[in-house]
Amino acid sequence: MTEDGPRLSARELIERLEPALSPKRRLRAMVALLAGLAGALFAGALWWSEPGPLPGRTHLAFGMLTVFCLAWAGYGGWLVTRRVPLFAADRVIAAWLGLAASLTTTGVLAAVAVQRGTGPGLPLVVGVLFVAAALVLAVRAHARQAALLRRLRELTERTEPPSS
Repeated sequence: MTEDGPRLSARELIERLEPALSPKRRLRAMVALLAGLAGALFAGALWWSEPGPLPGRTHLAFGMLTVFCLAWAGYGGWLVTRRVPLFAADRVIAAWLGLAASLTTTGVLAAVAVQRGTGPGLPLVVGVLFVAAALVLAVRAHARQAALLRRLRELTERTEPPSS
């Protein structure tokens, strides 16, 4: 206890000073939520309305697209409901979603190209570029999160009284 009132821990101080999401990040979360829902509805409507029996790879493509859209919608919904500082966990999750989507899409498109006899060259080149970009973002997100958590530990250790 100090003269001004109870002493706050570093975590309590951070929670009071910084809102969980800035308006800009909240807007991005809403865009992810709405775009994911719209994409899932659109893909589902196309999948459902296709006439006649579809080949297995078409079902796979529609299913993957729907799952990826629902994953982004889930991410956006989770982010919008957070009321505590995230310490870049949102960036790490988004980076892993992007990496999973780019790896899966690259693999499926290369397999379809081989099956059609057109060769996997172009899908692999484009896919590798997307995978590389997603991997760079994942590494950066993890580094940012580690730096923020390290700083939180430093502040917590500095403000907590030594144990007796």
